[in-house]
Amino acid sequence: MSDTALVIGEALVDVVKRTDGTTAAHPGGSPANVAIGLARLGRDAELLTSLGDDANGAMVRDHITASGARMVPSTPAPKTSVATANLDAAGVATYDFDLEWAVAADAAPTPAPIVAHTGSIAAVLDPGAEAVVELLRASRGTATITYDPNARPALMGEPADARARIERCIALSDVVKVSNEDLEWLAPSEEPLEVAAAWRSLGPAIVVVTRGGEGAVAFANSGIVSVAPVVVQVADTVGAGDSFMSGLIDGLWSAGVLGADKREALADIDEPTLRKVLERCARIAGITVSRAGANPPSSEELGE
Repeated sequence: MSDTALVIGEALVDVVKRTDGTTAAHPGGSPANVAIGLARLGRDAELLTSLGDDANGAMVRDHITASGARMVPSTPAPKTSVATANLDAAGVATYDFDLEWAVAADAAPTPAPIVAHTGSIAAVLDPGAEAVVELLRASRGTATITYDPNARPALMGEPADARARIERCIALSDVVKVSNEDLEWLAPSEEPLEVAAAWRSLGPAIVVVTRGGEGAVAFANSGIVSVAPVVVQVADTVGAGDSFMSGLIDGLWSAGVLGADKREALADIDEPTLRKVLERCARIAGITVSRAGANPPSSEELGE
């Protein structure tokens, strides 16, 4: 087992459209943001993704490598995907996509990572989704599996169909992070926190629900742990959940509960340790939303 995080999923360009008519392009993609967040926190992070050999692809590659993450070598895709984020007056984004997702057949990730993460489009959109699920299954023998559904209604079809695919990934996962918005879309007639609590019965040791301005709630063997948000001036919410996710993986890594051989320790994580991890995640997400685009903080910015 290597001391490496393998992140699997989409990397793309976020075109952010603001209410004042201005537009800006930023590298993005939920899994890519998680890999970058982990690298900035000092972790060895490797991203298995699909990028075109074009100007957008070059921008994304440069951003990923400049942040300290590594790209899994593979054949370029036909084009680099684009997500258009339309911001409302509060800085909250809704998305439109020009996207394709597949895992290159010749990709060669680092063997036996300590943690394997995926989420969002990559685990749901064919043809790549099936390869992602197989990679998760193959990684379970050595790695902790982490997952963020990060639902994209514009791409994921009917909520019931998306939920079935998402719950397939949850059943393979040890740690799940989900937003209250995702839960409201996936299960509109159910109480979001009840859905998250029920997901633990599918297999995860920890399920965390992020609730924006209301903080976060975690469900674990040690009980229900709630933490408050960090209050900041919001620039936009792009990448906030991804930076929280990278902080969650990093915090559990520091707590010594990652790796397949630590599944029992992860399940038995105590309330004070989990609370400390979540409070740091809230700080990380707070810094991210205080500046434009998906721009997670480094460990130095956290004073570590």
